[in-house]
Amino acid sequence: MLNLKIQTVPDDQQRYNTVGDYYLNDKGERIFVISDMRDWRYEILTAVHELVESALCKHRGVTDEQIDAFDLEFSEKRATGDVSEPGDSPEAPYYREHQFSNKIEKMLADELKVDWEQYGKTVDTLMRNTEVI
Repeated sequence: MLNLKIQTVPDDQQRYNTVGDYYLNDKGERIFVISDMRDWRYEILTAVHELVESALCKHRGVTDEQIDAFDLEFSEKRATGDVSEPGDSPEAPYYREHQFSNKIEKMLADELKVDWEQYGKTVDTLMRNTEVI
């Protein structure tokens, strides 16, 4: 049985430098944590991206532990000012899943009349201002 929860939080409450995160909690709930971007459409775009990515990872056997380990190491090694996403690295264990999720996210952005460039700038701004907590 699916038990999904999507929540928006202040960006500084993310587990690491990201605008979208997901994990399975001790109750078996799949939790999606999305940074507050002050535009519900941006938050929906990120949530849908994370949901699709999570489903594909589950289907293909990519574990949360593999994803978290890669993301945390990537974030620790990221140079100051670098806003690249871990999933865009070909070494990411979920590279294919992330790339497909980007396609879905862009199609939904078009339907929601979101300016993709402005959305990207919002994400980049949050990524520059976030520290690992």
